[in-house]
Amino acid sequence: MKNILIVDDDPYIRELVRLFLQKEDLSCLEAENGKEALDRLENQPVALIVLDIMMPEMDGWTLCKEVRASHSQLPILMLTAKGETMQKVKGFELGADDYLVKPFEPIELVMRVKALLKRYQISASQTLHIGQLCLDKKAHEIRTATGRMTLPLKEFELLFMLAGTPGRTYTRDDLIEQIWGFDYEGDERTVDVHIKRLRERFQAVDSGIKIRTVRGIGYRLEECE
Repeated sequence: MKNILIVDDDPYIRELVRLFLQKEDLSCLEAENGKEALDRLENQPVALIVLDIMMPEMDGWTLCKEVRASHSQLPILMLTAKGETMQKVKGFELGADDYLVKPFEPIELVMRVKALLKRYQISASQTLHIGQLCLDKKAHEIRTATGRMTLPLKEFELLFMLAGTPGRTYTRDDLIEQIWGFDYEGDERTVDVHIKRLRERFQAVDSGIKIRTVRGIGYRLEECE
């Protein structure tokens, strides 16, 4: 059973989230601040974090940064009363996967949690099926309805990372660190060039995907409707 870590200093919010998630056969752990949450992560496996921002001891911003440093693929759903655009931008820049503003409908939170769990389950695979494409990480090969194609290594890795968590917004810095490494001495225009090449390649085939620019943040991959 997957453990969902609920981090919020309000016990009523924790109880509400826990009750609705447990109805979906999801096990829940609780923490009332960031420091307690880090202790939970050290001692028990966690599949996803539901994270409040304004907390004592260690706030959600700091915890999100700490989690991303040690658990790069752990999905994070931020839960906060602040709905301003800049608050959302800051959350995405720190590595949050999704954002839900209080007061929220519990059923919407459940659906977002289930969607994030599905995305990250896909991300852990060596083979991804998205849109009309099949990405084979082991062979570094893409299969389409009309045949097979190969990409330069960095383009494939970039596409695989975006496709592994469709709908997640990645900053340019995230992509550079994950694909090119922390010691990369180039600039973020490298990401833009590779994204442009990917878009050009997949305009020529029925891919069923689209790479969107999220203004002021970075990029995300979506399946076409």
